[in-house]
Amino acid sequence: MSITTFYTATSLDGFIADDQHSLEWLFRQDIDGGGPLNYDEFFSRIGAVAMGSSTYEWIIRHESGRWPYHVPAWVLSTRDLPKVDGDLRFARGDIRPVHAEMTAAAGGKDLWIVGGGDLAGQFADAGLLDEIIVYIAPVTLGRGAPLLPRQVDLKLEELDRNQAFACARYSVIGPAESTDPDGARR
Repeated sequence: MSITTFYTATSLDGFIADDQHSLEWLFRQDIDGGGPLNYDEFFSRIGAVAMGSSTYEWIIRHESGRWPYHVPAWVLSTRDLPKVDGDLRFARGDIRPVHAEMTAAAGGKDLWIVGGGDLAGQFADAGLLDEIIVYIAPVTLGRGAPLLPRQVDLKLEELDRNQAFACARYSVIGPAESTDPDGARR
């Protein structure tokens, strides 16, 4: 059975990109490519990916127009975007049918929500996000694109260190339960 994962990195104060959409802060950090929760092992299980328009545009800019993924990819956007060579599908609206298409295309492998945080939040809102793997960088940004702009309850499953990063894997419990003014959970 496929699982859907938001695998990403964040600043200590919870941003996945700075306010200029830059990741330079991330690339300055020391990492062991074969260390805990590493990308290569993670990606070997992936059969399909999804991302929002900002992530897609960032990839195109930084990969010189070459598409880096060899698996089917969905780009969710309300805008028309240029298409590069690769197995790309553009979608908008409800992510439930996109998730169903991704699952079918993945052929039993897992699904990766590449970014951004709002898209991962939409999968969480629909009950379709199973886990979050996050590398926490030793830097604060003060503002930028938030890691996950939702209230979601998580359970810590794994915690380790990879050079400069704290690495954590969480299972998604579901939307955060609200509490009333007396502190009782609803």
